[in-house]
Parts: sequence; structure tokens; C-alpha cells
Amino acid sequence: MRIARAVSRLISSFEKLPGIGPKTAQRLTFYLLHNPQSELESFAQALARLKKDTQECSLCFNVSETDPCPICVDRAREQSQVCVVETPLDVLVIEKGGFYHGFYHVLGGAISPLNNLGPDELHLYDLLPRLKNGKIGEIILATNPSMEGEATAMFIAKLVKDKFKKINLTRLGRGLPIGADIEYADEQTLSRAFEGRREF
Repeated sequence: MRIARAVSRLISSFEKLPGIGPKTAQRLTFYLLHNPQSELESFAQALARLKKDTQECSLCFNVSETDPCPICVDRAREQSQVCVVETPLDVLVIEKGGFYHGFYHVLGGAISPLNNLGPDELHLYDLLPRLKNGKIGEIILATNPSMEGEATAMFIAKLVKDKFKKINLTRLGRGLPIGADIEYADEQTLSRAFEGRREF
């Protein structure tokens, strides 16, 4: 059966998104097809403005409307802690829990040779200038408990220990199961992981 070009184009666009297969792409397309035009236009406008109305914070590399981001300029936050995470989504999940009050450093992924992601493709080395002022006493390595996340945490630990001997390196406790992503963890599990962090 031949389908309308507009439908086919949208299915193809959805299939390019991570975790969306052909069946899900078709379901989403036909769901949208039955929505009022005003809702579709609102959705399209939100999508079109996504990149235009956001930017990367030059200090922590989180996604924000301003540079620096509101977290980096908040003087009420714990000045001596930096939590290193893989993605801005991890920041969102941790902030939602309300148990962590320090700063962040977003790497933009994890070291993954299979995906051509090495230390130079991430914001790993951008962490070092933030440590030079001597205010940071603890770096919390909150990379995902996967092979890539562990390799990234070990790389950061070596990088920091070689240059900043007084900084305490901790890793999230094992409230998070091996192989799980932070973005899918509930607040209680994340809270326990922060409480149970250990030296790295």
C-alpha cells in the first residue's frame, strides 16, 4: 500500500530518533495525524525553537537559556562539590531529587572507542581549569555504572589525582544497578547512591 508522502516523511524522521523503531515511528505519526492542527503547529514551533532558545553553559556544559547557567551562578549552592555526569538529562534527574546542592560538570557522553568517543570528544579536560582556584574539595563521579561509565570515571580519577592531590574523589554508591542509566533511576535510588558514595 502506498502512503502519503507527508506521512512517509514523518515516519522516516521519527525513525532517526534513538530508541524509535519502524512500528513506534508509525504509531507516533498516525497519532499526530489525528490531533488538531493547532496542537501540531504548537508542537512544531516548540521543536523549531529547541536549538534557538537554548545554549550550552560555558562553565559546566549543561543546557540552559543563559550562559552561565542558573546553577553555576547560584552562590547558595555548595561551593566545594562538583558532580561529574555524562549528560544534561542526568543533571535534570539529580536536581529533581533535591538532595544534592553542589555544582555540576557535564561531559557530553562517556569514553566509548566503539562509538568514536575519546577523551578529546568530551568535556573531560574542561574540568581541570575549574579545579585550579582551590575551592573544590570533592569531585563526585556520577557517570553511569556501565563499562563506558567506569572507564570514564577511571580516566577522570587519574587525570585529577595526578594534578590535584588534595581533592577527594568519590563514586556514587551502588544504589544504581550495574548497566543502568542515571536518567532512568528513581529519586530514592539516586538519593541512596549519593549517600553511599565512596572514595575512588
